[in-house]
Amino acid sequence: MNIPLAERIRPKALEDYISQQHLVGPKGSLTQHLKQGLIPSLLLWGPPGTGKTTLANIIAHTSERPFYKLSAINSGVKDIREVIERAKKDDGLFTTKNPILFIDEIHRFSKSQQDSLLEAVEKGWVTLIGATTENPSFEVIPALLSRCQVYVLNAFSRIDLEALLERAIITDAQLRQKKIKLSETEAMLRISGGDARKLLNILELIVASESGKTVTITNEMVMSKVQQNTVLYDKTGEQHYDIISAFIKSIRGSDPNAAVYWLARMIEGGEDVSFIARRLLILASEDIGIANPTALVLANNTFQAVNVIGYPESRIILSQCAIYLATSAKSNASYQAINIAQQTVKQTGDLSVPLSIRNAPTKLMKELGYGEDYKYAHNYDGNFTRHEFLPKELSNTTFYTPGKNKRENALKEYLKSLWGDKYDF
Repeated sequence: MNIPLAERIRPKALEDYISQQHLVGPKGSLTQHLKQGLIPSLLLWGPPGTGKTTLANIIAHTSERPFYKLSAINSGVKDIREVIERAKKDDGLFTTKNPILFIDEIHRFSKSQQDSLLEAVEKGWVTLIGATTENPSFEVIPALLSRCQVYVLNAFSRIDLEALLERAIITDAQLRQKKIKLSETEAMLRISGGDARKLLNILELIVASESGKTVTITNEMVMSKVQQNTVLYDKTGEQHYDIISAFIKSIRGSDPNAAVYWLARMIEGGEDVSFIARRLLILASEDIGIANPTALVLANNTFQAVNVIGYPESRIILSQCAIYLATSAKSNASYQAINIAQQTVKQTGDLSVPLSIRNAPTKLMKELGYGEDYKYAHNYDGNFTRHEFLPKELSNTTFYTPGKNKRENALKEYLKSLWGDKYDF
């Protein structure tokens, strides 16, 4: 049997695991759990190819617990119950070490499937480890989420990925049969998209395609040998992020034709309608925002509608929303404003709220000047009067800069008429 390179060099101990030092380093939370022998039910959340399955295997191996694995893509409630029954029998043999149930792509489980896990997790029949590429807050039911700790796996850095390549070349018995030199890695890293499994697959493909004993890997060589077949949409992770990225960028770039094409690719691949609709909802605020506030309303209605209707009819609603957003005026001014404001908060810390706009619910607070000199806007002509609402250290600081579109051009003139030169509108 031809075992893939990624499987051949899969780490079996934490010390062999590359990256995620906040979890597996000397002071990492998972390291401490394993030392104590107390493994909680947990959810591993991170991009594809960052080692979620590997971590689950290491946890089971290190803690010497029975290990059961299910994939949410092809498992139902019946499969879950059968595994739990087997785990309960094993639990009788391992009274202090209950079995581990690993569920890959747990976000693809329906509510009823997730409900079927609750009793087993709550009563300790199994220790659940779920792997997900989606935000658990959206995709895991609250009752199950509250019984699990969430650990975030970060995308691999370039250093991590290059270290992975070097280790594969040094440790894998098959690769050691050739002299491999990594002259350039940019193309491999770019094509892999940070997915370690995909990166190792590319390395193995390139080495296997060379008949000589010496292999020098360059960017040109990689691009000539790696055939990126994008006809099929891999909803399990390989192209999941590439296709949604193309979809979002097409809408951001005001191309409705490209938007519906990439939408069709996801629909034909059986992508979760909630995932698509949620990304449209984010885009409506991030990339359109104040230029067309109705976009957010439509996207929110789309999100609610497709979750009620489901496939196949939801494709029509998604198409309508995608085309509307693609043909709408664009502005990321709101997105930029909160980014700048958050960065300012990180740099300046907890600055004092001006006394005039502090709440004064008690007599003492009023005596201390809380709320004094506050100018109530509705007491003035046009419901406006100049007042200082920022901490004095940030007075006159501009966070929101109106975008260049019809609606925000009008907003800009309105704000300038109110504030004059105080802010850079």
